[in-house]
Formats: sequence, C-alpha cells, structure tokens
Amino acid sequence: MIKIMESLAPNIFVKDMNATIAFYKQLGFDTIMSVPETGEYDWAMMRSGEVNFMFQTFKSLGNELSEINRNDGGSLLFYIRLKGIRAFHDKIKDKVKVIVGLNKTFYGATEFSIADNNDYVLTFAEDEA
Repeated sequence: MIKIMESLAPNIFVKDMNATIAFYKQLGFDTIMSVPETGEYDWAMMRSGEVNFMFQTFKSLGNELSEINRNDGGSLLFYIRLKGIRAFHDKIKDKVKVIVGLNKTFYGATEFSIADNNDYVLTFAEDEA
C-alpha cells in the first residue's frame, strides 16, 4: 500500500545559524525548536503558517553524508505560496536581496524572488483574483 505524504520540511545547511535565524525572522518565521535550546545553535526548525524549514550548520554535519555539497546556496528554488503578496513584498523588499521583482507570470501567478543570506532562492507566489 502506498502511503500519502503529509508534509515537507527541507533541512538546509548553513554556515552562520544566528544570521540565518535573524534573516528568516524578518520574513515572518518563528523558531519552534533548536539544538541546543540556547547558545550556539547546530540545528533549528522555523515555521510560518504551514511552511517549515530546518537549518543545520555545515560544522555539525561533520563527515556524515558526503553527498551534501558544503557550499552556500544550491541548485534549487523554494516556491512558497502565500496570501497578501503585495503587502509582504512591500514589507521586506528593502531588507532583502530581491533578484526578481514583483511580476505577473505567464501562468497567472503574481511572484517575486529573493536570495536569502546563504544564497538560497525563495520565490513567493499568490494567485491573485
């Protein structure tokens, strides 16, 4: 029997956990778990609405999972759907590196893309009426 998947929470590897947490807090994410609970973090889970990200330091990874590239950024894009994209864009546009401005796509979504402090790309999208 095939089970239906219920959620996805990518584990993103970063060099500076404190800077990453601060960056995602300005996007509206809250830290819901961390290891350790205080001090210099090795891992943290952050959430905004139904969107979850886990962050882990490259240092804490050690020699495990040699297949994981130890460089910032990646060959992927995180596509995040939200409501109120224009207000959200206006709130963060001067605090982040916008790489594609607010635009209407050929498939009808209103989107914009940013690079986070680790060079990962986040695209925010809304199907506006």
